[in-house]
Amino acid sequence: MMDKSPIKIYLVDDQAMLRAAFKSLLAKDPRYQVVGDVGDAREAIANVGKVRPDVILLDITMPGLSGLDAIAPLRQELSSVRILMLTHHEGESFVQQAMKAGADGYLSKDSDPEELAIALDAVARGRPYLSPKVAGGLVAMARGSGTEISQAPSRIGSLTAREREVFQLLALGKSNKDVARELHLSIGTAKKHRENLQRKLDCHSAAELARLAISEGLLRI
Repeated sequence: MMDKSPIKIYLVDDQAMLRAAFKSLLAKDPRYQVVGDVGDAREAIANVGKVRPDVILLDITMPGLSGLDAIAPLRQELSSVRILMLTHHEGESFVQQAMKAGADGYLSKDSDPEELAIALDAVARGRPYLSPKVAGGLVAMARGSGTEISQAPSRIGSLTAREREVFQLLALGKSNKDVARELHLSIGTAKKHRENLQRKLDCHSAAELARLAISEGLLRI
């Protein structure tokens, strides 16, 4: 990418007002060009190969498919794209999951607007970026634990990407038939996923699944 060419940005966040705010902010800077915005991770996966952005600004908490689980399929569609997580989640677990999944940077939505430009420029040039606001929390946790950063493991940490997709849909109150239709599965397979999830997570109702999804930060209240 030539230095004089604007960095092409694709916004993925289910909150339309936030997308509009970021589009307005970025439009004021000639270094950036917003090539599209969507509120659904699956739609982003379907479109990313067409709009071919340099950087995707990706939220975590979205209905249907979380930003964490969208990282790998987005890269499959466009291997050259850089992914900058832009989220209100600042906990160690989310940062580790995002970077392990292949994100290039992690920025808190509570960061100053000037930091967005710093983060975009860094990841667009192939340099990893971790928001000082997030990094400071990790350092504090490391100091508090003495040596290594430690945290109780996430209850959904053992789930596969497919199981997490099913989990989120069930947490939204979707039926086996709904899950099968949205994920192109047989009803029998959807039912089996539900049974496996209930056993793994020790959640035996949609309400329990919803409470867990909220506590894990994958579903908004």
